[in-house]
Amino acid sequence: MAALYSTAASLPPRHSSASPLSWSASIAVSRIPPPPRLALPQRPPAPSSRQQSLVVCAAWTRRSRGEAEQRPNRKSWKQRTDMYMRPFLLNVFFSKRFVHAKVMHRGTSKVIAVATTNAKDLRLTLPSLVDDNACRTIGRLIAERSMDADVFAMAYEPKKNERIEGKLGIVIDTIKEHGIIFVD
Repeated sequence: MAALYSTAASLPPRHSSASPLSWSASIAVSRIPPPPRLALPQRPPAPSSRQQSLVVCAAWTRRSRGEAEQRPNRKSWKQRTDMYMRPFLLNVFFSKRFVHAKVMHRGTSKVIAVATTNAKDLRLTLPSLVDDNACRTIGRLIAERSMDADVFAMAYEPKKNERIEGKLGIVIDTIKEHGIIFVD
């Protein structure tokens, strides 16, 4: 082993032109021998093409029911893309005393247009704040304010067991009559 790493014979000679005050004289000469080459472990032979194709096929299969049950909160494709396909949503609320309606952007939750019979100008001009005439007024205001905000299409999602009839039907029909397209 000593013959392989002789210290005096393997070291390069120092340059005699370097003075002890030069920067090259401050660099220490390494007397540590280089490490011996490490032997890398041999790789196992590559699997046959049949085994490789099975792995590829398994990677592209859909999730099993067991995997879906482990992650129950994952949204479906429709739930994930619906807010981009139908971004503006109409929300209508009827209380005993007033009618409220607003158009919201689903992605940003920004309110685009609002109309309510509780507003001061409508409270003073309408004889009743909850009748069919008030619903027509709210529908007309929502349509005008949506068009001012460059929104010409919106969606309405009825709640479970909710029918589009009566006052709600009047609001939606009035919005349609004033040029807003409803997307299903």
